[in-house]
Amino acid sequence: MRRISAPASFTAKGVPLAVRHEGRIWAVVAEPVHWFDRCDWWKTSRRAPVGSGDLVSVEHWRLQVRLGASTSARRTFHLRRDPLSEQWLLAGVTDG
Repeated sequence: MRRISAPASFTAKGVPLAVRHEGRIWAVVAEPVHWFDRCDWWKTSRRAPVGSGDLVSVEHWRLQVRLGASTSARRTFHLRRDPLSEQWLLAGVTDG
């Protein structure tokens, strides 16, 4: 996984409109898919005081993107953000 900049812009409801990656702006061109899953908290040595927040929910977005407003080929970005992190990870990129 590679670290990326946070999604560049959002709708009023928090849906990504574009992602900055490798110095380029990738525009979201299809309805994004959003979900959460749980990390393997029992495999980590992470400890936190009571009231620290959600330490197990991993946020995911699957985005169909293109470079800017161009007619370039679509790519699919899978973004992931670990609990309590502000940093997004690029978990995968596929063409088409």
